[in-house]
Amino acid sequence: MFAIIDIETTGGSAKLEKITEIAVYLHDGEKITGEYNTLVNPERNIPYYITNLTGITNEMVENAPRFYEIAKQIVELTEGRIFVAHNARFDYSFIRQEFKSLGYNFKRSILDTVSLSRRLFPGYRSYSLGNICRELKIEINDRHRAAGDALATVKLFELLTERDRELSFGNSGLIRNTRLSKLNPHLDLSKIESIPDEPGIYYFYNDRGDLIYIGKSRNLQQRISTHLSNNTTNRAMEMRDLIADISWELTGSELIALLRESYEIKDNKPVYNRAQRRSSFQWGIYTSTDKNGYINFCLLPVSTEETPLSVFSSRERARSKLESLTGKYDLCQKLAGLYKCDGPCFQHHVGICRGACCGKETAADYNLRATKAIEEFVFSRRNFFIIDRGRNDEEKSAVRIINGKYSGYGYFNINDIGFGLTAVHDCIKTSPDNRDIQVILKQYLRTNKVEKIIEF
Repeated sequence: MFAIIDIETTGGSAKLEKITEIAVYLHDGEKITGEYNTLVNPERNIPYYITNLTGITNEMVENAPRFYEIAKQIVELTEGRIFVAHNARFDYSFIRQEFKSLGYNFKRSILDTVSLSRRLFPGYRSYSLGNICRELKIEINDRHRAAGDALATVKLFELLTERDRELSFGNSGLIRNTRLSKLNPHLDLSKIESIPDEPGIYYFYNDRGDLIYIGKSRNLQQRISTHLSNNTTNRAMEMRDLIADISWELTGSELIALLRESYEIKDNKPVYNRAQRRSSFQWGIYTSTDKNGYINFCLLPVSTEETPLSVFSSRERARSKLESLTGKYDLCQKLAGLYKCDGPCFQHHVGICRGACCGKETAADYNLRATKAIEEFVFSRRNFFIIDRGRNDEEKSAVRIINGKYSGYGYFNINDIGFGLTAVHDCIKTSPDNRDIQVILKQYLRTNKVEKIIEF
């Protein structure tokens, strides 16, 4: 039922490096039923630091079988079994790449004991094999050798199975609850190794080349890996299994990643971004002037007919913001749209409101404070650049705001700044403004540091 596996390699990249040792323990969910262990001739030099880590030398593998010589055994040993390993993606990607070089599509369901350990034994600082075995009092003999690490994984697997039975009141839900990963066979797992851990935007495609999802992250490697191991919902697993290809673009700046993601989702309408195609900000704060000349506020669902001061993801968030402004600027709750009545508001009756709701405060005086509240929703600067990280050390990113509206973004060489702002203006790729973009910009500037703001 299970094939519990560990490998040693010449390095960390499945696409560039090779297997030097493999160990397989067959397991029926209760006990070991078979085992296989062999050194593998990688047909290349083993780096000194790898030998120092594993103890495997070039001399040791010189007369060992090549992978093609053991490939049939590996297929037979794992056929019909679940591929179990600690950090299974690593072992699986190497074995799959070895088979790919032989023209064989090796495909197995995967169970990762790292993910299982996090779920069933939460709270540890590290879930590396060495650390989790130390925490759970599992002895490891021959650390960083395939047989030793695989046998330790067997012991860990048995503890996880036992723990799962305890949590499931005697009925193990291990397989059902882990929702085994079945990645698309067309997905080149070695490609994943080259994904950088930097900010950017990423794209998922199905077998036909259709774009099915767009996302952004400050760490592309981490976020994409999370998608590929996501077992949290049926929809997440459905999308994961469709991913046949991945592409990405570095943005340097997280802000540009956010802006790009918002625009491209609305432009491309990927099927798994359905919720994000529409604006996520459905409620707005609007203003008007009543017949007596007082500025009024109100909460309404966002429409295309009028432009709100600001938009929010829920009515509750919009109301909370309006309540905060009402208190800060001593505004009338009735005129702020928070209290409905025909006469003076309740706060006037208790001596808090200055009486704009019943004409005791002039419109001119009241509107001075209301205008200050409105100003919180617009940029304090009208024309400026947001300067932040670029995609490399010689580059900076720039986001341009003109008359309080988003104008676009671009990248410029730091050596060109000597020519003044002309170089910054010239690099800008014009992009349309919308409500979501405005919210992204304002929220980002409130909660994040950027390198520089340059007014012009």
